[in-house]
Amino acid sequence: MTNPAQPLEDNSSENRRKHRQRVLKGGSIITGITNSEISCTLRNQNEGGAELKVAPDARVPDRFLLYVPVDGVAYRSEVRWRRNDRVGVRFTGTEPKPKLHYG
Repeated sequence: MTNPAQPLEDNSSENRRKHRQRVLKGGSIITGITNSEISCTLRNQNEGGAELKVAPDARVPDRFLLYVPVDGVAYRSEVRWRRNDRVGVRFTGTEPKPKLHYG
């Protein structure tokens, strides 16, 4: 039986074309709302996407800019699945470091 509060996961491990490398990187989810930020940790990543760990009460929008200071780049991201404090995202492009970010 499915939980209506959480959409069905699309078997991301089966649909993922490339293995994600385990990482432990800090990041910032930059929303379009007055450039507010949500802190996150990247748990694994490849060129096509990542798994993020966020605070359980974080309100992560469906599309956002993910800035990863270690990479020096911001990834345009789209949520593919959500589970508790984890969010799987697909990268749809990159941008240079956001001007308003101090990291």
